[in-house]
Amino acid sequence: MTTPRKKKYVPHLASLLGICEHNYGKLIRLLPEVDEVDLSYDFCVGELLSYQLQITESARYTTTLTMQQLSEQLPGYLKPIMTIRMYHDARSAEVLSCQNIGQIKASYEYPNLHMHQRNEKFMVNVFLAEWLTFCLHWQENTLIK
Repeated sequence: MTTPRKKKYVPHLASLLGICEHNYGKLIRLLPEVDEVDLSYDFCVGELLSYQLQITESARYTTTLTMQQLSEQLPGYLKPIMTIRMYHDARSAEVLSCQNIGQIKASYEYPNLHMHQRNEKFMVNVFLAEWLTFCLHWQENTLIK
């Protein structure tokens, strides 16, 4: 008797590209300048929590930035940090690395040693979209008041 093989996860490219395009649009709204290396933008949310976007590398068609949560009240492993690359010619932005995950693969076998989800790349980009939406919402509400 043979064991049934699990179907290999195949990323849905249209969904991934769609979320990356939305992330690019949100980043452009948050970052007035994407050509200045070492430029950083801080978003304070309340007294104890803030987020920082820092441009680490800028080239003709790409910008690489780091987005992190800053809080002295939380231990390091609870503060998200990610590296994002913006592709200006494609108007797309994707997460290159997140937390302690170096390069994120398009799919992972499951279960795996580090317990990454099969669709880890997609989920990390969705997390970035939610994070950017939160920052935009905060920015719009503070400008209105």
